[in-house]
Amino acid sequence: MNPNKALWEKGDFTAIAAFMRESGEALVESLGVRPSLRALDLGCGDGTTAVPLARTGAEVVGIDIASNLVAAGNRRAAEQGLKRLRFEEGDARDLRGLGDKSFDLTLSVFGAMFASNPFDVAKEMVRVTKPGGRIVMGNWIPNDPTFVSQLLKISSSFTPPPPVGFVSPMLWGVENHVVERFHQAGVPKEKVSMAPDTYYFVSASKGPAEFIDLFRRFYGPTMNAFEAAEQSGRVDELHGQLLDLAKAQNKSTNDGILIPATFLRVTVSR
Repeated sequence: MNPNKALWEKGDFTAIAAFMRESGEALVESLGVRPSLRALDLGCGDGTTAVPLARTGAEVVGIDIASNLVAAGNRRAAEQGLKRLRFEEGDARDLRGLGDKSFDLTLSVFGAMFASNPFDVAKEMVRVTKPGGRIVMGNWIPNDPTFVSQLLKISSSFTPPPPVGFVSPMLWGVENHVVERFHQAGVPKEKVSMAPDTYYFVSASKGPAEFIDLFRRFYGPTMNAFEAAEQSGRVDELHGQLLDLAKAQNKSTNDGILIPATFLRVTVSR
């Protein structure tokens, strides 16, 4: 099996996505989507941005490598009566079945960044986007002090080194790498703009301990870290570091969760 597919089918990202719905809706609102628009949501999960995109009246195709998330997304679309939204299984590096210049908007929020072969990913996003359209990405930033980047950094410190030739997904959060990848796909650097933005994990009912427990049980990279920590006898150390991180980052004034996470927002004009 494709290692990336195995990683994201290992857990159930819907448990984490439940904390991200409000920010997904806010990001879609910021895009100024028109009902006539045709959009691709790449690495869409169960629809944190695809569902609010479809609620605007746009026609939306969600693509994800994890079959369990595709099934969950189609259930959400059916439950909400979103007839112009469909979810399909696919790989961001090879969007076979999607025609050239098919979409007005290609969106990927913390999705395509995790696919291997980033130059192929950029090439495919450019290929399927219409001239005059937009590509918008949300990518985590390496070594950023906020929650997700630090969670991934801590998790990776407990797992074995990656194989030779591995390209870190976090490089999608580095501006010169973004420019280089789209440049090789035929996009001039002046058509690529970037700015920091913030996503929030929000819950009124779950606190930091429950939040970290969900990452331990359902988020592929953290699940791998705990498996490695069990073998080395360092589970308590890993759990303690992640719980301390969540507590330190939590801005909630009650018993819930309000944790900001900075990301790089990339906009490519076609």
